[in-house]
Amino acid sequence: MSEPLRPRATLRTAVVWDVLRDALAEQVRATGRDVLDVLDTGGGTGNFAVPVARLGHRVTVVDPSPDALFALERRAAEAGVAELVHGVQGDAHGLLEVVERHSHDVVLCHGVLEYVDDPAEAVGNVVGALRPTGTLSLLVANRNGVVLARAIAGHFAEAQRVLTDDLGRWGQGDPVPRRFTEPGLTALVTGAGLRVAAVHGVRVFADLVPGALVDTEPGALQALLRLESAAAQEPSFRSCATQLHLLADRSQEA
Repeated sequence: MSEPLRPRATLRTAVVWDVLRDALAEQVRATGRDVLDVLDTGGGTGNFAVPVARLGHRVTVVDPSPDALFALERRAAEAGVAELVHGVQGDAHGLLEVVERHSHDVVLCHGVLEYVDDPAEAVGNVVGALRPTGTLSLLVANRNGVVLARAIAGHFAEAQRVLTDDLGRWGQGDPVPRRFTEPGLTALVTGAGLRVAAVHGVRVFADLVPGALVDTEPGALQALLRLESAAAQEPSFRSCATQLHLLADRSQEA
């Protein structure tokens, strides 16, 4: 069960959702509990929180925006899962001030690390919210993906700048404060005591394909979704994806 999605929204979330749904099912099997406690930090209006709740799980969304949390409440009510979704105002920096330590089976941290002052601190906080058998779902902007995108757009100097910029930015007008490489992201996660279970590329092709083709060509959306899924775990393709999605657990935590 999930909310109906527009074609472009489906392309943005399909790989992550498929991986996350399987991770939730694995947690159900591992814990023996049908209802999991899920934390979505930076979850905004509930793009993932509401579909997770529709699977029957309890979801706490921590987000700094009151407007986003209001929209989340309305969205959860419209989906019939208001009793399973709880919004809390806060951010990754103060996460453990608004949620209990070791209280969640799965923690989502999607599109957060790009914007925080200290990514290592943020990862440490989300790890602190995990139960001993918990799973972390981490989604970040990929540096290599924007190199490819800027080059294809003809902005060659900007593409080259990304390669040498410490934050992976193409210039002053870049709206994303920070991007990551797979080795850098893995180092953050292992440094917090987690084991990396899987890494997937998200939107390997989707952002490079003309929107008119996907929206109007019969069967194009489903074919592209299948291609994205097939390429997501291939290192040579995920290295140039728009985003990197990483699953990790606490099995090596000291």
